[in-house]
Amino acid sequence: MKKSGILIALLAVLPLMVSFSLFKELEKKIDREIKDEFEVARYSHEGISISDELQKKIPSRISEDNFFRIKNGGELLGYVYLDQAPSKTADFDYLVIFGKDLAIARTKVLVYREEYGGEIGSKRWLRQFTGISKASQLDNIAAISGATISVRSMKKGVKNILSSVEILQKNNVL
Repeated sequence: MKKSGILIALLAVLPLMVSFSLFKELEKKIDREIKDEFEVARYSHEGISISDELQKKIPSRISEDNFFRIKNGGELLGYVYLDQAPSKTADFDYLVIFGKDLAIARTKVLVYREEYGGEIGSKRWLRQFTGISKASQLDNIAAISGATISVRSMKKGVKNILSSVEILQKNNVL
């Protein structure tokens, strides 16, 4: 009876341990991307919170847990947005880094959980988003054969955050 109790407890805790280690790995990837993009060894981040009223006006869900100001020594470097988007049967995690001017500096697919469609994580494809600052500029993002759902989801997610950023700018949040 003791062995089965331990096994049940281990099976209950194992998903938490796995998700925690996945979170730690995700955190390392995000840290690496931020340091690489802004060419800094250290930085601080500050979550951006918005009112419930403003949240209703924007297409992206924004909270202190997924949208951040990135600073180095008090100087604003840019912003980082984290989200998930659906692929065929699972969601994938992605990151959008904005410069001070709120144009996209970098996009990165952090975790892709499908057998097919992972090509959206290629640097070559993701570079198409670099420099874009308005949702209307996403029309020329190329498709990828075999990754149609993921491409559409990524474009929609980026379009939503760009639209949200425009609204946040108009409301003097950014």
